[in-house]
Amino acid sequence: MADKEGAASGGVQFVRVEVISQLFGVSVRRVQQLTQEGIIGTTEIPGQGRRYELVPTIKTYIQYLSDKAYGKSRSEKEAELKEQKLQAEIALKESQGEMHRMRREIAAGKYLDAEEVALDYQKFFVVFKRFALSIPARLVSMISDRVAPLEARKIEKEMNGEVKRMLTAFVIAGAAERPEADKEKGAGGET
Repeated sequence: MADKEGAASGGVQFVRVEVISQLFGVSVRRVQQLTQEGIIGTTEIPGQGRRYELVPTIKTYIQYLSDKAYGKSRSEKEAELKEQKLQAEIALKESQGEMHRMRREIAAGKYLDAEEVALDYQKFFVVFKRFALSIPARLVSMISDRVAPLEARKIEKEMNGEVKRMLTAFVIAGAAERPEADKEKGAGGET
C-alpha cells in the first residue's frame, strides 16, 4: 500500500527525508546530519531507496531533543558545578593545612609578636641615633691636637648638623616607603 507521503508495509509507515524535514521544522540537510550522527535511522525499502520509519523516527527525535534540553545539558552543567565544588574544597583543604602549619610554627616560636618586633626596632634606632650623633665628637677629639679649639668646635657643630640632616632624610625615606595602612595604624616609632 502506498500513499502520497510514503509507503506503508504491515502497519508501518515509511517516509522520505522531505517529510521528516517538514515534520521537524528543519532543513533536509539537517535531517541528513541527524542520520549521519546516528540520532535517527533509515531503512532500505526495495525499489524506493532509504526511508524513515515515521513513528520511531519522531519518538527518537523527541527523545534526542529532550536529552539535549534537559538531560545532557543538565548533566554537563552538574559536572561543571561538581568540578568547581571540588576545586573549592581542594583550595579550602590547602588553606586549612597552611593555617595548621602556621599554628604549629607559632607554637614552636618561629614567629615573633609584632609589638615585640616594633619595640626591638625602636630600641635599635634609639641606640643607632645615639651612636650616629656621637660620631662628630669622636672625630673632633681625634683631630683636636691639629686644629684650634674654636675651629674644632665649629667642625663638630657642622658635622653634628650634617648627621642630623642625614638621620632626618633616613627617617623620611623610611616613612615614604611604608604602606598607607601602616601610617594609618601608626606603625613604627619616632626616632
